[in-house]
Amino acid sequence: MSPSPHRTAGASLLTAAAAAVLSVALSGCGDAGGIESAGPTQPAAGPVRLWPDLPPVTSPPYDFGEGETERVPGVSVPDDDVRRIDPVAVVQAEVRSHPERYSGADGLYEETALQIAECTEKPDSCPVLEPAYYRDLTGDGKEELIVGITMPEQQTVVRCYMPQDGALIRIMSTSDQLVSVELAERDVILRSVSAGIPGYEYRTHWSWDDRQQAMLSTRDEIVRVKPSAPTPPDATPSPDDTAGLAGSPTPETAPGTAPGASPGGGAAGTP
Repeated sequence: MSPSPHRTAGASLLTAAAAAVLSVALSGCGDAGGIESAGPTQPAAGPVRLWPDLPPVTSPPYDFGEGETERVPGVSVPDDDVRRIDPVAVVQAEVRSHPERYSGADGLYEETALQIAECTEKPDSCPVLEPAYYRDLTGDGKEELIVGITMPEQQTVVRCYMPQDGALIRIMSTSDQLVSVELAERDVILRSVSAGIPGYEYRTHWSWDDRQQAMLSTRDEIVRVKPSAPTPPDATPSPDDTAGLAGSPTPETAPGTAPGASPGGGAAGTP
């Protein structure tokens, strides 16, 4: 079948138009501000697997207690509102349910466990930090309870509890020599001292994992600490400077690490 004369004429017009555009483009390459080459493109480097013949792992990894959850015995949450329960009573209930456990997710120093049991009679020596904090960490529209506990050796315990059908479920428990605890959106961010790298800190992001139904340490970073400028011996700080002098060193992301989320600051749950 021979082509239609209208299609042949149309093709000729399109060819002529394309040639005209190409001529204009080529003539403009030598003008100032025209198209210039950016040089050769670097080849894309995909992931390369090293030592692909490594044998498969047969022994289970060491259990650090991540992902462990537990219902707090004897504690009910009216209307799933964690603000209506006493944070100290929550920790006391956990101590009573594990009186001799000093390791794992429930691990507390013996003297700390004894102090918690006496918080009602001796509130001044109670290691449960005030205030407790509240934040929707799971995204279900209900607040979780965030509690801190001080222990010897400059250790601080951080525990988070989720209300569920009138009960209270612990969804996070960890301890370390913490520099600070921060909230950024739905993440709990822990900063701790580095044991072997002077001038650096560890920063761990704990986030809700819907599949595990627990808070997991989803990102670990090593961050460089920017030291504060020294204050002259004869200088008297003004009231505006007091907060800065009392604060922690400013962390700065180390080369090769991803920047972390911004601290929650005043956006943390209202105590």
